[in-house]
Amino acid sequence: MYANPKTLLWLLPFLLVICVGCQRSKAGITVAGSTSVEPFAELLAEEYMLLHPHSHIYVQGGGSTAGIEAVMTRAANVGMSSRNLIGDEKKLYSVTIARDAIVIIVNPKNPVQDISLDQIRHIFSGKIRSWKELGGASHPIVLVTREEGSGTREAFQKFVMGKEDISLEALVQDSNGAVRQVVASNRNGIGYISLGLVNDQVTALKISGVEPNLTDIENGKYTLVRPFLFVFNEEPAGEAKSFLEFVLSPLAQKLLSKEGLVPVLPKIAQKISFKSPHPPFAKGGNDIPLRHLFPVKDRQRGTKADFHGSCLHTEVPCFGTQAWVTNPSQKIAIE
Repeated sequence: MYANPKTLLWLLPFLLVICVGCQRSKAGITVAGSTSVEPFAELLAEEYMLLHPHSHIYVQGGGSTAGIEAVMTRAANVGMSSRNLIGDEKKLYSVTIARDAIVIIVNPKNPVQDISLDQIRHIFSGKIRSWKELGGASHPIVLVTREEGSGTREAFQKFVMGKEDISLEALVQDSNGAVRQVVASNRNGIGYISLGLVNDQVTALKISGVEPNLTDIENGKYTLVRPFLFVFNEEPAGEAKSFLEFVLSPLAQKLLSKEGLVPVLPKIAQKISFKSPHPPFAKGGNDIPLRHLFPVKDRQRGTKADFHGSCLHTEVPCFGTQAWVTNPSQKIAIE
């Protein structure tokens, strides 16, 4: 007896939903939240999946508050937060995976290189409106800030602004990468982002003569430092526990240190030499992992998706979210 073709067509969408749902439930875990933590979590997920080829870690942003709420409602297995937990959030199980510095960035063409906390506060509250007041050119200051609910904004409010509000004239962006892009394209712009995302497109200002580097962060001279948290509904188990154990391992902590974060295992992380595991699909000793081609600070929003299929129109073969180059024409230094 044959089924009616019309009946099969009617059932097809429901069968697809069921199949996709089953596949997703077996695929792995979802990590969601802070856009500051997101690029580093993606990097860690890539490394983890190389060591565990049958595992899948899905990383997505949305902000610290959104990630915490996703864990509370069990929409995500792991939440990412770039701020400490508050109120009822403290009932959740949280682990500090690294520490990060918030840095004040300007356009490289801006002559201002050093600034005080009071001046930063006056700039973002709208009291200082021209770069001339800071020894720069006679141009209006363009403020760039993060959105409400952002862990980076909440930390900036706590460390810098205190009880003063950020000016309503500030341009609001929904990620650190977006803040960096606006400042990089506007010579009068000023914003704040994660130290690990600073690249040559922007300049990180000294604060009262103190540079935002790992040495001054560790010795306590640079004080705009916040935790990067992984948040769970309860003590993690299964794949989530395995991923957390990897993130806290010397190997992963060394990788975070190389990306500009302060590891939670500083002594161990600084002592070991970083060695990348060879992936199961690599074909030879000249294969170079994606992270060495595109470190976190140089990745833009959407880069990972761009590697599916076209691989940015290069000769890079694609393997899901992993990309490797065989016999590259130019030399790429790997530490």
